[in-house]
Amino acid sequence: MDVDTLLDLLQWPAMAVTLAAAFLVGARHAKKRVVGFWTFIASNVLWIVWGVHDDAWALIALQAGLAAMNVRAIVRNEPGDPPAEQDPGAARRTT
Repeated sequence: MDVDTLLDLLQWPAMAVTLAAAFLVGARHAKKRVVGFWTFIASNVLWIVWGVHDDAWALIALQAGLAAMNVRAIVRNEPGDPPAEQDPGAARRTT
């Protein structure tokens, strides 16, 4: 398999990493959200690599902007987990 074919196929792992990141940033716990934002940054890099290969300059600009927002989200993410009384799933997990 040549490099062009591998780069063409890169869009599929990029999509999968983006979906995983979206799932993680929806977590109630700060540590999982931070992992999600780092995962989004990994997907931004994958999309930028694919975009350079495909001359998709608008996609590259979008991913650079989204990467900056993900870095901001990591910095602004509130530390700590929600108290049990604010976490509706806490009672199910502790029994």
